[in-house]
Amino acid sequence: MSTLALLRSLFAYQAWANDELLEKLASLDARVHDKERHAAMRLINHCHVVSRIFSAHLLGASHGYCADNTDETPALGELRAAVTATDRWYLDYLETVSSQQLSEPVAFVFTDGDKALMSRQEMLTHVVLHGGYHRGEVGRILAQISITPPWDTFAVHLHRAEPSRRLQMRHEPLRA
Repeated sequence: MSTLALLRSLFAYQAWANDELLEKLASLDARVHDKERHAAMRLINHCHVVSRIFSAHLLGASHGYCADNTDETPALGELRAAVTATDRWYLDYLETVSSQQLSEPVAFVFTDGDKALMSRQEMLTHVVLHGGYHRGEVGRILAQISITPPWDTFAVHLHRAEPSRRLQMRHEPLRA
């Protein structure tokens, strides 16, 4: 599998996992779990802002953020729409970027003023790993209030997106 194909798969997974998590948050009773719901939304909003910042870096454009989160927390519906649009942006971007462009270094400045240099591939990998890290934090918040977090692993995504993978086993699987 090429790097580009892997990144496309990882961003499809991220879009699916974000949707699963936001769906779970929408099912929470905001009155009963207001504090936890708000903390989860702050984490998701932070991920969204960082994803937007890196999308601007990838384009060599200004992002307009002065921090890695916003002062105000958007309403859940607004946040979900924004996350979905950003996930779509990355999927579209990966349809236009070339393998050669992925290895190109891009200079940028973090919101704290630190200068940085990363390849496009590294930037994209950062966005995916960053999102997974914070979805995990939200999952812990849900577990602490006895809400089962979504089963949003990459393996689950691959097999739900391509059920035929389960039928392609030619040999007896290795048991862990």
